Amino acid sequence: MLGDRERLALLRWIGIGAVQIYPFDTEDLLDMADWMNAYTDARSVMDLADASLYWAAHETGVRHILTLDVRDFSRYRLPDGRAFEIL
Repeated sequence: MLGDRERLALLRWIGIGAVQIYPFDTEDLLDMADWMNAYTDARSVMDLADASLYWAAHETGVRHILTLDVRDFSRYRLPDGRAFEIL
């Protein structure tokens, strides 16, 4: 999706601390599997990538998300009922 110049700019942006990686415990995969099951239906599938972002939002409270997957993230609700704010 990104050209060569944009990929390098993204890596530099990440390198200066713009993005953080949050470790998770293996038990967290059980929650992710439950969410994937709950949000998967005949029309749409919550994959592991979506479930990982959902988990990170649940853990950190950060609901802002930059995604092209507007349809799915518009329907996801965190356990407290809050929706994602799609950028």
